Amino acid sequence: MKHIEILLVEDNPGDVRLTREALKESKIANNLHVATDGDQALQYLKKNGKFADAITPDLILLDLNLPKKSGMEVLAEIKAHEKLMVIPVVVLTTSQSEKDILESYKHHVNCYVSKPVSFDSFIEVVKSIEDFWFTLVKLPKIK
Repeated sequence: MKHIEILLVEDNPGDVRLTREALKESKIANNLHVATDGDQALQYLKKNGKFADAITPDLILLDLNLPKKSGMEVLAEIKAHEKLMVIPVVVLTTSQSEKDILESYKHHVNCYVSKPVSFDSFIEVVKSIEDFWFTLVKLPKIK
């Protein structure tokens, strides 16, 4: 069985741990790769430097509040890149700002999800994202 490859772009170690825990309980085999800032995410996706052998993700979970390059800048670069633009991107962020939501959709985000505050709700959100994207949705094969 093929593993689903997920790139989590998140600088908060607690949220990385929660996401990892939620995905560990998954019905779907997955590999979680983590980039802790915007620059690192783009290097990973473009397979630059130490990421030359990086696996292209089937899904990107992207926080907006990142060091070096913001999540919005990362999203804009992904969706402007011929090979990366087809990878689904889910913004998973604490921001509930209408401006951030609108800007994300202008940059062709696939969906925007606000992170819940409680542990149980966060786990449920990650499981819902996973169920939707890997059970219901047909994803393109990306090389």
